[in-house]
Amino acid sequence: MSLAKIIEEESRLVILRTLAEQPDQRLNSSLLQADLAERWAINRSRDWVHLQIGELANLGAVTVVGAGSVQIATLTQRGLDHVERRTLLPGVKKPSPPEV
Repeated sequence: MSLAKIIEEESRLVILRTLAEQPDQRLNSSLLQADLAERWAINRSRDWVHLQIGELANLGAVTVVGAGSVQIATLTQRGLDHVERRTLLPGVKKPSPPEV
């Protein structure tokens, strides 16, 4: 697997986990871009983040609403099921087992 594909799959998992951490399970793409860069050292453009959000939407893991130049992603039950290891989504890194 190429490094680009590994980064995409990792980023999609990070996006889902970040959304799961939010009280209302939603966040805009600008904040997701900053989180990817600052916490995970994945520095990509907002357009690239939009592509990852779009892939997650195609999988049914998030819903997306446009708001000007940003997108607002909201976690779905299917996305939460992936984060909590109840199901696995293709193209999204498998979550590690929870620490005990």
